[in-house]
Amino acid sequence: MAAQSTFAATARTFADLVGALPAGRLAEQGLGEWTVRDLIGHTVSAGLANVVEALDRQATTEDITTPEGYYALAKTVDPAVYQAVVALSSTDARERGAALGDHPADAVRRLVDQAVAAVSSTDPEALVTTAAGGMRLSRWLPTRTFELVVHGMDIAAAADLPFDPPVDALAESAALAARIAAVTGDGQSVLLALTGRRELAAGFSVI
Repeated sequence: MAAQSTFAATARTFADLVGALPAGRLAEQGLGEWTVRDLIGHTVSAGLANVVEALDRQATTEDITTPEGYYALAKTVDPAVYQAVVALSSTDARERGAALGDHPADAVRRLVDQAVAAVSSTDPEALVTTAAGGMRLSRWLPTRTFELVVHGMDIAAAADLPFDPPVDALAESAALAARIAAVTGDGQSVLLALTGRRELAAGFSVI
């Protein structure tokens, strides 16, 4: 149940962050070409709505066995396919953000309640259908916590607000980032950077 409790606590912290956002900041720049509203829309889609949708679609096979394997898959697909997925993600971010309406905090709180209830009532070993294929809930859920943590920090930075995810969520997300680097060939570079021995290239990302 550790993955479920970490996800639940992080989701509630994310809802608190959105609740603290002044309405006037929603149209400001969030990340890249996304506004703060778009960024919230993407986070809602990746970290909350997708969870509820995945739990509604039981899988029959376990195609991905680790959280890092979920993200590593993106680096093995055809670049054209990956770019198409990125484009769809941008469209979805804007649509989800717009659908939050005039009171996004209320809408986010409702989505958090739905996602936490769905996760809490599901066996952690249940097979769920994800964008990468069938996965155990306990293996996939850390990727959703990761989305909430990373994009929560993006939103907080854009809006100049504090954001303090649970310590276990930060630890889990940082460890996941390191494991992604390890399985995609960047493990040594990341370890050297984390121990102060070498700097990472500008714009480096494990995902």
